[in-house]
Amino acid sequence: MASELVVFLGPTLLRAEAAGILDATYLPPAEQGSVVRAVRTYLPRAIVLIDGSFGTVPAVRHKEILWALSKGIPVFGAASMGALRAAELAAVGMQGHGFIYRWYSLTPLADDDEVAVAMCPPELGAAPLSEALINIRLTLRRAMHAGIVTAEERHALEGLARDTHFVDRSYPRLLTDARSNLPHRSGVAVDRLANWLPSGALDRKREDTIGLLKKLARCPELLGKRQGTAPFRLTEAWAYDLDSAGLWGDDIGSILAKE
Repeated sequence: MASELVVFLGPTLLRAEAAGILDATYLPPAEQGSVVRAVRTYLPRAIVLIDGSFGTVPAVRHKEILWALSKGIPVFGAASMGALRAAELAAVGMQGHGFIYRWYSLTPLADDDEVAVAMCPPELGAAPLSEALINIRLTLRRAMHAGIVTAEERHALEGLARDTHFVDRSYPRLLTDARSNLPHRSGVAVDRLANWLPSGALDRKREDTIGLLKKLARCPELLGKRQGTAPFRLTEAWAYDLDSAGLWGDDIGSILAKE
């Protein structure tokens, strides 16, 4: 039976919490070939991309999202890999949602690692093992407005976070680095920040994800099929990607032959 909706979700939001907001088929973070597999397996009315894998596996390809769109399947993105791909593909029909999507859309040279986090293997739930840089930066801005740190201290802390590899970014690591690298006079501010973080830290990725899921639950008409924005063209590079993902064969060949 075809699913109403397929959602690629990992460290950004607990699956149980997401399922309580929106009834859908929840799959692990997307990687190369995931969208094609989802279309072939579930025949979804719509696809939501939140989280994606990268580094140890090839990231979800733009071309497979374009292919899904050309088949009239709405594709939404938010928060993490979804926000990135939506900002990159908005002109051809992918629909973005939330602050992070808008920020990427307005900041063409923004680093991908703003939203990157380390995570457990999908088999273990894909729980987050580090903190996203964009969450840290937004939290530090909030701390500055709350009088916890000065503008100078905020910028210094942001620099420390940015210089830390994404797999090691966390608030405990940031506080430790701050005590070692910031001027001694900032020690009191770092202590204030440590006491404030448990109640003051922001998780914009989580907020954007919840916002999109609630929007789709509230407006199911958004999940209706739509016309593709342009004819899809099979390229040699995408055929190679499909083969690399173990998808090139009689099954997928017959699907593409219908395009």
